[in-house]
Amino acid sequence: MARIEGVRSRARAEVTAAIKEEARRQLAEEGAARLSLRAVARELGMVSSALYRYFPGRDELLTELIVDAYSAAGSVAESAASASAGSAPAVRWREVCRALRRWALAHPHEYALVYGSPVPGYAAPDRTTEAASRIALALFGVVADAVATGDCAEPVDVPPAELLADARELGERIGLELPAPLLSRALVVWPQLFGLIGFEVFGQLHGVIERREAYFDHAVDQLAATVGLSGGRPTGS
Repeated sequence: MARIEGVRSRARAEVTAAIKEEARRQLAEEGAARLSLRAVARELGMVSSALYRYFPGRDELLTELIVDAYSAAGSVAESAASASAGSAPAVRWREVCRALRRWALAHPHEYALVYGSPVPGYAAPDRTTEAASRIALALFGVVADAVATGDCAEPVDVPPAELLADARELGERIGLELPAPLLSRALVVWPQLFGLIGFEVFGQLHGVIERREAYFDHAVDQLAATVGLSGGRPTGS
């Protein structure tokens, strides 16, 4: 019986993977708003009722794709943070940012799914937030390590009380131990990082910036300096 169950589990995993792969293909061609379970089933040679045994509806399939995208990005961010351990904090920050950029450029449609326009009629469940937090933990974990070693400058400005409250709540929610003023400062640069990546992924730099790697590195070094991380590149490098 155990062997039969193992065969069934493998078969289900294979079909689930095929469904998600076809859904990603449709994302690339049609966009998330037009994702259709019926179209996925048709392309796979399945009847719709069979596909619904794997995903009850479009939203459940979208959720799986979103979790997969966040998890993939989280994995590359975590790997970059781990591989750069022992380097100066600003260098580690740059390596994590570079890894996220490379992933986004290699997977533009998955990036658009999680950092692009919201999908009409779709409300993301908590599972997606949990997966997304891996990216924040990897990047802000570099900041936490720098604080522990004394390589992160104290904020000189005092954020508004409302922002400090949000920072404390976020830190508690994702399990990140950073002083609220410092986390507030990190949260200011967070959307700037994904704005940089998004501008490139969505073609906004065409005809404006051609040496994009150098541009990106310089920009994320500036973000590291804003956070207060030490060990960045000398001025003019």
